[in-house]
Amino acid sequence: MKRPYRVVVAKPGLDGHDRGAKVIARALRDEGFEVVYTGLHQTPEQVVQAVIQEDADAIGLSLLSGAHLTLVPKIVELLNTAGREDVLVIVGGIIPEGDIPLLEKAGVAKVFTPGSPLPEIGQWLGGALDKREEASAS
Repeated sequence: MKRPYRVVVAKPGLDGHDRGAKVIARALRDEGFEVVYTGLHQTPEQVVQAVIQEDADAIGLSLLSGAHLTLVPKIVELLNTAGREDVLVIVGGIIPEGDIPLLEKAGVAKVFTPGSPLPEIGQWLGGALDKREEASAS
């Protein structure tokens, strides 16, 4: 990574299980990212507010409830409205394969499903953010 990027890890919606989000937060921290975890039961507005307050480069959304097709597009829309369309959005959790193209169409950069190797997530995110920085510098 070209610099330590700041990532907000969030659990939007009513999911009551955050072990996966905590594992990802720790793995990203161990890869050199600055990580802010928002906790459980966050509304889309709270998630976007955290991104703005923390001046985050990326947001990782963890969803298990099946509400990903409602919550994720709303968060992307709120980010765009707030002028933060530069924030890279990644999603993880129980996401059916058929829903991945819909999330990507809504503005998600990458979806990681259960079993994704932790180092792969950090490497992908760091590389994607490096490419974004290089593109904005030119």
